[in-house]
Amino acid sequence: MRLLKSISLLLIAILFFASCGYRPSAYYANKELGKDLFVRLDVAPSDPKNSVLVKDAVTKILIQRVGSNLVNSEAQADIIMDLRIASVSFSTLQYDKDGYNKLYKANVKIGVKYFDKSTSKTKSFTVDGEYDFAVDIGSTINDTQRFEAISKASDMAITDLLSRVAVGYFK
Repeated sequence: MRLLKSISLLLIAILFFASCGYRPSAYYANKELGKDLFVRLDVAPSDPKNSVLVKDAVTKILIQRVGSNLVNSEAQADIIMDLRIASVSFSTLQYDKDGYNKLYKANVKIGVKYFDKSTSKTKSFTVDGEYDFAVDIGSTINDTQRFEAISKASDMAITDLLSRVAVGYFK
């Protein structure tokens, strides 16, 4: 009886999603970017490590979720995507009883612009991500913590990238 109830509930859910035309955002992102793609990176001189990290994270998402074919030159590409870190900032969220910074927030904004050769259209937008992290009492942010916080905030921004591209499919 319990198995029958579970199966019928699953069938109803499948029928509901199939009948209302639901498609995940990765489906529309695939329609928009699922072609030969060249990713160009504008490396920030102040933060070259994180610029490369952002490019790697974006290419990973494009390959795994969208199924894009990354090519080595602009001439081979159907779509050319430009990435740049627009800004990186840190803000204090909480102080301890002695007045030392205890909790920080890393904010990363990534500028994205892509050009589709077949339609000759350029679309651009910014995505942002944030990550909260704590430091030891009485200490400041070291390079390792800074790098990790920017990395995690970039990951959060990149998850927003797919939905923004999917919305761009309808424009």
